[in-house]
Amino acid sequence: MLLEEHVPVEHLLRASKGSVYKLTILAAKRALQIADGDKILLDKPSEKCLDNALREILAGKIKVK
Repeated sequence: MLLEEHVPVEHLLRASKGSVYKLTILAAKRALQIADGDKILLDKPSEKCLDNALREILAGKIKVK
């Protein structure tokens, strides 16, 4: 994971209710949506779809339903 700064997994897990499996699925689905042309919900997007997905999760813009 290449974020601008190191982010502990615990911070990302909050968005997936503590489930590593749900976090993985959430990040993968969002990265695919971004790759398919969905609008990125960040002010300063990265070049990599997965980085953007993880940063959106960290910012609380994407959550598990």
